[in-house]
Amino acid sequence: MVVPIYEFSCLSCRHTFDVFGGYASRDERQVCPQCEGTNTKAMFSTFAVLGSGEASSTSSAGGCACGGSCSCSN
Repeated sequence: MVVPIYEFSCLSCRHTFDVFGGYASRDERQVCPQCEGTNTKAMFSTFAVLGSGEASSTSSAGGCACGGSCSCSN
């Protein structure tokens, strides 16, 4: 079973924390583990999915994260 991870920010103390749960937990006010306040908001999180096309282009760049556009592959 895959459980999504949502990132929240406490608007009172500015602490960020993760919540494991279903989509409904994203819309609920969560309790901040630092100040125990409930003035929290879900943050926009990014993700990436790699497929066979990206893997082959990365390997041709020598495993460089920039895709070969910098000098880290030398």
